[in-house]
Amino acid sequence: MTLGQSRILRAFALSGALFMAQLAAGAAQPTHAAEANARPMVIFDQDAAGPAGSDMQSMLMLLQDKDIDLLGICVVTGDAWRDEEVGHTLRLLEIAHRTAIPVIPGAVFPLLNGRRRTQAWEDLYGKLFYDGAYMSHWPSENTVSWTPLHPTTPYWVPPLPEGKPAIHASTESAAAFMLRMVHAHPHQITIIAGGSLTDLALAAKLDPEFASLAKELVFMGGSFNPVPADNPFAQEYDNNPRQEFNMRFDPEAASIALHQPWPKITEVPVDATSPTLMSRQLLGEVAKGAAPFDHYLGRFGQVYPLWDETAVAVWLDPSLITREKTLLVDVDTAFTANYGATLSWPVGAGPNLGERPVRVVFSVDVPKLDGLVVRLLTAANPVAVRQGSPGKH
Repeated sequence: MTLGQSRILRAFALSGALFMAQLAAGAAQPTHAAEANARPMVIFDQDAAGPAGSDMQSMLMLLQDKDIDLLGICVVTGDAWRDEEVGHTLRLLEIAHRTAIPVIPGAVFPLLNGRRRTQAWEDLYGKLFYDGAYMSHWPSENTVSWTPLHPTTPYWVPPLPEGKPAIHASTESAAAFMLRMVHAHPHQITIIAGGSLTDLALAAKLDPEFASLAKELVFMGGSFNPVPADNPFAQEYDNNPRQEFNMRFDPEAASIALHQPWPKITEVPVDATSPTLMSRQLLGEVAKGAAPFDHYLGRFGQVYPLWDETAVAVWLDPSLITREKTLLVDVDTAFTANYGATLSWPVGAGPNLGERPVRVVFSVDVPKLDGLVVRLLTAANPVAVRQGSPGKH
């Protein structure tokens, strides 16, 4: 057993022993203020690479909607290692003047997949376009890695170019936090996942009621048949149209999470995000905004597709969706060339192994999406995204 595996087992055992006590303590707490105000509650589970970029910009979009209650930000390894991502998230909250929102560390490693397993797969089936935290060389798509890549040192936090945070993360685990929240506010919390689904799978295995106690799951990930767009990142899917990083990083967790009894699941795959882009023009507009973090975005922002921004946006404003379809969805966990790929069937035509119906968003109104992103990221203060009751999500 490796040191990393030993840490995972100890943390998992500790969570299992303590989370019932945490639930009981949470039940004794006063009702959350947002509950009385009927504001939609949300937990954002994110692989928060930074500074700036899609991971951070989607987080800022949630911070900038005044009519939602962001209960906490859970951070899971994906685009970068968890501890570095936690640092970027804490510093972002300082820059945004939103330090009251808790940051909760999640899983450091996938359930089964890992760096060496990924390398073994690549030896058999070819190099992946993007490996996230396992990268030793950054893709040359006119972007940069703001911090040194460190694929073999998961707990090292390099100097952060945006500055070292003064605030600290929660000592609770992401799985325990999510369990405590859904028990305290049953059927009221939306969980939005922008990275791998490892934290959700861990929570589900600790408590089989977890998913059924949430209001819904919204996640960015998966790929069906994306049309290559006019940006270099969309070319990744030319030859592997069903492979997508978030699902590929932890296929076992994705499959576990997708088999849970969520009341509602919305998936935003790369089919919807490939035609989007945080262009230099949009970055220029954002940099001139009045939000306290706009100088940060102007300095560190890069030209990426609006991956996680799209997932957040369609939850905030479902009218952005132009094409959707309900399908049964799973992720391939066989260690073959298709490992981590999206599997799908029409409702009623699956293998009947517990697949859940998923609302899959295939396309969005891109100009309208751009407008919402710019509006939220440039506002001096949080704004109302929708007219009428804030509870109508």
